Amino acid sequence: MAPFKDYTYTHFLVTSPSPFVAHVEINRPQKLNAFSEPVWREFATVFDRLSHDPDVRAVVLSGAGDRAFSAGLDVQDAVNSPLGADLGGDPARYATNMRRHITEFQDAIAAVEKCEKPVVCVLHGISIGIAIDISCCADVRIAARNTRFAVKEVDIGLAADLGTLSRLPKLVGSTSWVKDVCLSARDFSANEALAVGFVSQVHDSKDAAVAAGTKWAEFVASKSPVAVQGTKELLNHARDHSVAENLRYTTIWNAAMLQSSDTKTALMSGLQKKKPTFEKL
Repeated sequence: MAPFKDYTYTHFLVTSPSPFVAHVEINRPQKLNAFSEPVWREFATVFDRLSHDPDVRAVVLSGAGDRAFSAGLDVQDAVNSPLGADLGGDPARYATNMRRHITEFQDAIAAVEKCEKPVVCVLHGISIGIAIDISCCADVRIAARNTRFAVKEVDIGLAADLGTLSRLPKLVGSTSWVKDVCLSARDFSANEALAVGFVSQVHDSKDAAVAAGTKWAEFVASKSPVAVQGTKELLNHARDHSVAENLRYTTIWNAAMLQSSDTKTALMSGLQKKKPTFEKL
């Protein structure tokens, strides 16, 4: 893979396996890709930039090393964060500082969901806590067979507050299963995740899963960026709104986006049986 332009970061490796595809790796394998505050703040920076980069149309997200996509929160760092520190002040001031910290953390993880480009999350090995929060924000999830998932927050004395409890019930069809894994903090396998619809593919190895994720990203990147980005936006809107509200939003959205040259390009390429080429967006 070629380095991706000037995307140089401390905790993330960004490469380009093919045109218009970015591959982001969480690059702390010695820490099982755990998230400290500097990591999650940089994570948001990476995805905010990818969102508006015209040379990116799809993103693959994975974890470096063989052992983990991410072991979740960096516990050593958490001791010195607002979670473990004495912030001082009266309860109202303590709560205000804590609320601000949690909101910033939530917004950083949500950068994947807010990214205008579709993101396929490839999970392997240990994938707990924040790994679930992040993957819930992704558009597509693919797992290696050795993936061990867990919504681990109950085991460290808190209710998950970065998005799993908000998003996971909307991603799978069984509230019973969601409450099972969230209340117990038990492990669940890639095959179980596939059975409930949390992931859409399971592959025998990390390499095979990454290859599948990259192939998917390449396929999507070959399509109209106007259509792809609009589809992501409208699907995310539909999740949180009524059918009537989403149809209204879609009408307004397409009133603008149907003026794109991409529609004509796609239609003509179909008639002429040739691969379309779309302008950058």
